[in-house]
Amino acid sequence: MTRPIAFLLLFATTPAFAQAPPYARADKVDAVAGAEVAKQKLVGLAVVVIDEGRIAWSKGYGYADQEKAVPVDPAGTQFRWASISKPVTAVAALQLAESGRLDLDADVRTYVPEFPDKGEKITPRNLLCHQGGIVHYTNGKVVRSEKEYADPHPFADVVVAMDMFKESPLVNRPGEKYAYSTHGFILLSAVVERAGKQRFADQVRARVAEPLGMTNFRPDYQWEDIPNRAIGYTRTDGVIARRDEDHDVSWKLGGGGFTSSATDLARFGVGLLQRKLVSEETEKLMWTVNKPADPQGAKPYGLGFFVLDLPGGRTIVGHDGSQEKTRTALMLDPKGQRGIALMTNSEWCDAAQLALTLMDELK
Repeated sequence: MTRPIAFLLLFATTPAFAQAPPYARADKVDAVAGAEVAKQKLVGLAVVVIDEGRIAWSKGYGYADQEKAVPVDPAGTQFRWASISKPVTAVAALQLAESGRLDLDADVRTYVPEFPDKGEKITPRNLLCHQGGIVHYTNGKVVRSEKEYADPHPFADVVVAMDMFKESPLVNRPGEKYAYSTHGFILLSAVVERAGKQRFADQVRARVAEPLGMTNFRPDYQWEDIPNRAIGYTRTDGVIARRDEDHDVSWKLGGGGFTSSATDLARFGVGLLQRKLVSEETEKLMWTVNKPADPQGAKPYGLGFFVLDLPGGRTIVGHDGSQEKTRTALMLDPKGQRGIALMTNSEWCDAAQLALTLMDELK
């Protein structure tokens, strides 16, 4: 059962805890972030600033658990990544492509024959730029395979997780249109598992998380005891309430199923800026917009990342995430070697816009 939260109690007693070395723009970023927390009535927020290719400053605002007065800790509070999981999956796929173990232009069924023949060739490249024609939540008919499983947690297996959608018809021909699809990245994670000859989650841990020191990064399995999870909050007609129910997101690990602290999210950003994950050539490929045959309605998306050309000649790359209990954003300025990682447990927050607003303070 959800319980309304008294606004006065929430904001009159909201703590803020800083963890940072001296940073020249700290006061400006802090002022803007704090003002947005108050304006949007956010329950909890973690902000991490990347400057000169390193983590320069971080701060937690409000509560990870308001009822227990647990403050947000940027380095410790666990937030769901939601769709920022997609760039991680993209990096894992592109690393395999660099090593020659994955052909971006092969048919995905070369690696995952369990995925039904749709009468069209679908490639990993198609999936990486949301042009595979794979269904999303509401843009087509999602057909789930009705099965019984002996394993109590079957969807921890990314190939089995395809049962959630693999019988669904395509929403368009591959390469024809941009159609954002979490389900397409689930298929991509199965491709990565087969091409890399290792469990998808283990590949991501070994080739992304461990090299970058992302110590809190892990799959968001509801059946595991993950310390310091942030409690999620909803807002309906101005009333904020705790979200108590837990929905299993194990089936969409590669598209929206990881969790970590905001500091770990920033470490991922630092790894990208410092080219610790992929080569310069792959980076260019990853951060170049892929235009479909029919550009109508297409978003500026590369391979696993949005690519935003802003006024003044700045290019920002990154991703945002939206899911029960969380809103997240990672925005990077590769040329300026700057970035913002933010995570909140308030479902009404526009995390992408907030991150871009904070990016303006880094110039």
